[in-house]
Amino acid sequence: MVDKTVTENNNGKQKLNRVKEVLSILFSSKTAMVGLVIVIFWVTVAVFAPYLTDYTPYEQDWKAPNQGPSAEHILGTDELGRDLWSRLIYGARVVLIVLPITHNFSLPGGTAIWGVVVSLFIGATLGLIGGYKGGWIDEIVMRLLDAMMAIPVILLYLIIVATIGASAINVVIAIAIVGVPGIARLVRSLTLDIKTREYIRAAETRGESAWFIMFVEILPNTRGPIIIDAMLRVGYAIFAMGTLGFLGLGMPPPSPDWGSMVAKGRSFILMGDPWAALWPSIAIASLVVGLNLLADGIREESMRYQ
Repeated sequence: MVDKTVTENNNGKQKLNRVKEVLSILFSSKTAMVGLVIVIFWVTVAVFAPYLTDYTPYEQDWKAPNQGPSAEHILGTDELGRDLWSRLIYGARVVLIVLPITHNFSLPGGTAIWGVVVSLFIGATLGLIGGYKGGWIDEIVMRLLDAMMAIPVILLYLIIVATIGASAINVVIAIAIVGVPGIARLVRSLTLDIKTREYIRAAETRGESAWFIMFVEILPNTRGPIIIDAMLRVGYAIFAMGTLGFLGLGMPPPSPDWGSMVAKGRSFILMGDPWAALWPSIAIASLVVGLNLLADGIREESMRYQ
């Protein structure tokens, strides 16, 4: 009983030390901190969106279409008189937060997050199998993924979404499919290195199954590079969502999709009303840059501790 208590205390101390190490790496990088501030800003406005505006993203003010920033509409309005600040912060929910973007649960949120999570699950599984098993299994899996990577990313997105249709679920599917090859190759390369370690040989000697070794012994030891790669992929997914929305293949209207907002607002730029296109463009750029800075900062600091 005493030994069990001591073991639990040691495990707790080890987890606490790991958390402290991660925080020390994060706070020691100015690049990561700048990215973290940007990401936290968008996550915060997405979570508290209903409390940060008096308007819904669909509410129309026919008396004030294409208006610039004012006391009533701090970022202005679009061509239908909808408040741009409201649509911008609810649009952040579409991208980042796994919450409904409206109180009636009509549209899901966290499209980019869900897409990356699905691609991580599938890609990690394929990479583990290919890297650990090797042989003909590895050849078949990698050659299929190589064929997918040979297609330009934007073209692959267009083919998938145009084939299955534009909807929230289909955008998640497209993000997941496009992300699988890169994640699988990353996990495979890590697996090829880790499977030569002594503790893997010990697990094989104990008679552990291949699935146990892959998912309990190998996968947890690949989490660092995978987490950093996932941050970058969320940024890529947000950019892809903006591109699809701009091309009319993103979230269905009247969803406050940032890409769709840019596409609709650009036709009014030459008329002297750039606001509907300007704010979502800044939102996409800032969030993608923030995620990239956060991932790059963590990666740079992590390499110093190796």
